[in-house]
Amino acid sequence: MMKESLIYIEIENEILKQIGSIADELQIEAYVVGGFVRDKILGKEVKDIDIVVIGDGIAFAKSVAKKINQKNVVTYEKFGTAMLPLEEGKIEFVGAREESYARDSRKPVVTKASLQTDLSRRDFTVNALAASINKTAFGELSDPFNGYVDLKNKILRTPLAPEKTFDDDPLRMMRAIRFASQLNFTIEASAYKAIREMASRISIVSMERISDEFFKILSSPKPSVGLKLFQETGLAKYIIPELVDMVGIDQRKDYHHKDVFLHTLKVVDSLSQFTENVWLRFVGLVHDIAKPRTKAFKEGIGWTFHGHEEIGARMMKPLFRRMRLPMDKLAYVEKIVRLHLRPMVLVSEEVTDSAIRRVMFEAGQDIDDLMMLCRADITSQNPQRVSKYLQNYDQVLAKMKEVEEKDQIRNWQPPVKGDEIMQACGIKPGPIVGVLKTKIEDAIIEGEIPNEHDAALSYLLSIKDDIIKNYS
Repeated sequence: MMKESLIYIEIENEILKQIGSIADELQIEAYVVGGFVRDKILGKEVKDIDIVVIGDGIAFAKSVAKKINQKNVVTYEKFGTAMLPLEEGKIEFVGAREESYARDSRKPVVTKASLQTDLSRRDFTVNALAASINKTAFGELSDPFNGYVDLKNKILRTPLAPEKTFDDDPLRMMRAIRFASQLNFTIEASAYKAIREMASRISIVSMERISDEFFKILSSPKPSVGLKLFQETGLAKYIIPELVDMVGIDQRKDYHHKDVFLHTLKVVDSLSQFTENVWLRFVGLVHDIAKPRTKAFKEGIGWTFHGHEEIGARMMKPLFRRMRLPMDKLAYVEKIVRLHLRPMVLVSEEVTDSAIRRVMFEAGQDIDDLMMLCRADITSQNPQRVSKYLQNYDQVLAKMKEVEEKDQIRNWQPPVKGDEIMQACGIKPGPIVGVLKTKIEDAIIEGEIPNEHDAALSYLLSIKDDIIKNYS
């Protein structure tokens, strides 16, 4: 609502009202700033709260914690900040300040400042908004850089010259892309130009911080918005150069292959319509990552990419290490990249139970994610071809359900375990145990025996002598 040309935002948060009252008691100016204000104006749910005070942020945080009987306030004396965890989200306190950086460092020199100076060091005008929580001006918006207008126009603009803003913290270039992707905003022309010119500066930022922003881009409603900007601005070259290699159209004579990068964006967007699992979206991003390394031209056929699924899976560990990604996700990503062509083979030929069992056995609990990727991987412009493949996938899914109900392959547990194999065969631990176990697995997958203990043990006893003799 408007009052004397001022803008007020409606703040119903009870703890903010309580903190505002404490600020009044202490005669301190206090403001809620940044993302809280931005998201309130956008009508979005807000969990984390940032509060700026004119004065000592840590001292004020301690006073608030004491008044509301909270003992778990966390202080960061070196940075002049404090954090108060809530049941959902958190509140961070800081005194109004300005920061300066050496060009080769991310460690700021902090000094006290006015509210306007504090807001000027923010990344974008839409985040350089503050609302008073003092009683006399509760909800009154401070907007020295016209962030409210930019918010309404869906524009990402820097409060200061973009070269200054990005030079102080190059991660802000990634944040520009992340906000553009999350909010479907446009990066203002001079800021976009600065990102393209300063992309190499991202190299001084820790990969952990970069990856965090990158996965927020992948988590956005339509990731291709951010991924295109990531590539077009040149940032991808310094973070995931493999994506840059996907860009371009291979052609020779009358043979053409669609741009692998644009195809990949379609796959990721398609997945995003059906899943919020960011790691499956990541698989969609990297499933064809080895195509540039495996492309070959064959007369009468066109472009081929033999083995790109296996080579792509092998590329994952170095990529995970470089991007400092959690290694407990590596096996999942490797598996689905390695298997992503297998369902396509099933729909291209007569579907046999053994072929279905083999894919389900190798995919295990991740079979649903694999099939979701395969559906998303159909990006042909030919509607008849798309319809045909989707019908075939439906047939494969129906067959999988039938096989699963009968054989329980998805939740595979060896019906005869290693200890029992050794006891039944009178052998000691060694490679031969694994060979015998694999023979049993293959027999179940091929439908020679049911996935049952007694049948598996009987089969083991029938083959053990020949296998042991060949390996002795």
